[in-house]
Formats: sequence, structure tokens, C-alpha cells
Amino acid sequence: MISDKTRFDWLPLALVPALALLALPAVGSPSSWLTLTVAGLAMGMIVFIIASGLTLVFGLMDVLNFGHGVFIALGAFVATSVFVFMGGWSASDNLWLNLGAIFCAMLAAMALAGAIGWAFERVLVRPVYGQHLKQILVTMGGMIIGEELIKVIWGPTQIALPLPSALRGAFIFGDAAIEKYRVVAVVIGAVVLIAMLFTLNRTKLGLLIRAGVQDREMVESLGYRIRRLFVGVFVAGSALAGLGGVLWGLYQQNVTPQMGAQVNVLIFIVIIIGGLGSTFGCFVGALLVGLLANYSGFLAPKFAMFSNIGLMVAILLWRPQGLYPVTNR
Repeated sequence: MISDKTRFDWLPLALVPALALLALPAVGSPSSWLTLTVAGLAMGMIVFIIASGLTLVFGLMDVLNFGHGVFIALGAFVATSVFVFMGGWSASDNLWLNLGAIFCAMLAAMALAGAIGWAFERVLVRPVYGQHLKQILVTMGGMIIGEELIKVIWGPTQIALPLPSALRGAFIFGDAAIEKYRVVAVVIGAVVLIAMLFTLNRTKLGLLIRAGVQDREMVESLGYRIRRLFVGVFVAGSALAGLGGVLWGLYQQNVTPQMGAQVNVLIFIVIIIGGLGSTFGCFVGALLVGLLANYSGFLAPKFAMFSNIGLMVAILLWRPQGLYPVTNR
């Protein structure tokens, strides 16, 4: 089940402020440290949104979906089309019009990614439930096909995805500069986390899904159709990937058909660190990855690309099942 232990373990969560405080003397300048910390939190929130869909699918359905990246890329490319269609809103200096354009892009990306996710589950994933090796092979093949279809529709070249006008630039606090878009990303990430935890732990739907994972036959005997619930979970996971794709595309300010595959490695690092299937563990792991990537990129750029792998190794040496292991695995 996705919910974490009844007695909450604060120690892994404490790693986030501990990492930030340890980085302060290394960075030296408090203003640079603040800028890097907010940038790391924003990156972590975006990665969490992207990874939460895969965490949801694996935690509840025990499905290793290596095709998750195609929904990320799809969401980002949908955003480019929406921004072209709503060019007046995204180019306006009015913040609310800019946020409206982003909101419409997120809705469109989630709707299309969810619809494609439904077909993906029905055609590719359903025949290989319970067979992890076949799941890896089939979903990777699905991702390759998806990337080629994206190239057919939007072309194989990189497409710019500039930030809306009012979200460019930064807030200035003394000598520290905090980019406006990163603040928006943190807020959206927090909303997604709260919504996921509330749904899974405080609603009847979440109870049914978790109960179905624990004892499928018993829940079906009560008249509930677990297969439909699980299809809904896969659609929701795909939609979250589409949402994350919009935010990641705006974060990078460009999109490519291969962007989902490139982010896939980072996603799996995050869910392994957090504990396979744990929503809150995914959140903490994403924050650690985002912060470390920004600190190491500033302090030792040549080693930045290896920092997350090093973090994963260190976490697994300490807790082999991840920061918040799911109880029924």
C-alpha cells in the first residue's frame, strides 16, 4: 500500500534541511545559498510531480512502466501547442493571464496524457501484469513508438517553450535572486503532494485502492471492480506525468522528443531513494535530488551528473529499502 507507517519516521525528512544547512558553509555566500536552495526545491517539486505518477502505478499496481517518459514528453509538446494557440495570454504582462495559459496547458496535457495512458494500459500493460521483465521490455518499446509518433506530429527538432512574460525574471531579496517560475513550481508541487496524500489516505476511493492491493479477491467479493480502479490509477499516473512534462519543459525552456527518456533515469533514482511505491518517500527523495543537483552543480560542476547516483548509493547503504519503504513489499 502507498501510505507510510502509522508512526511517522521524521529522520529521512530531516535529511532535507540537514543537506541545506551542510551546504551553507560550502557555498559561502548566504545569498547564493538561498538562490540555490530555492532552485533545488523547485527542481525537486517538478521531479516529484513527474515521479509521483510512476510511484503511484508501481505502488498500487506493481507495474514497472519504463514507458513513463513518453507521457512526460507528450505533456511538454502539448504545452508548446497550447502556448501558440494562447499566444496573447502567454505574451501578456498580466500575471493572471500567464497563469491561465499555464493552467490551460496543464489541463490539456493531463487530459491527453491520461487518454493515451488508458490506451497504453489496455494494449501494452494489461497482458503482462505480474511479469516484471515483460513489463520492462513492452513499456520500453511503447516509449520508443511514442517518441516516433511525437516526431511525426511535432517534428524531430527541439522546440522552444519560453516562460510567459510575467513569470520571467526574479524576486530580489538583498543579494539573492529567486526566479518567479521556481516559486510557482514549488506551489504546484505542494498542491499535488497534498492532493495525493489526502486522496490515498482520507477518501473512500483511496481506501478501496489500497485495500485492493492488499486483498484483491476480498474487495471484489464486496462488489467493487478493482480492475477499473487500477485502470484509473494508471490514467492518473499518466496524467501526472503529462503535468510534470509541462513544468519540466518550462523549467528547461525547450522540449525534445527524447526528453522523457532523459528524465527517466532521474525518476527511477528518486523512487528508489524514497522507497518503491511510497508517495511521501518519492517527495523527500525528489527534494534531496533537486537540492544536491543544484549545490553540486555550483560547487563541482564536473561531478554534478554523478551526484544523484552517489546519493542513491549512500541512502541504500543506510536503508536498503529506501527512506520510506512500503510495508507490504
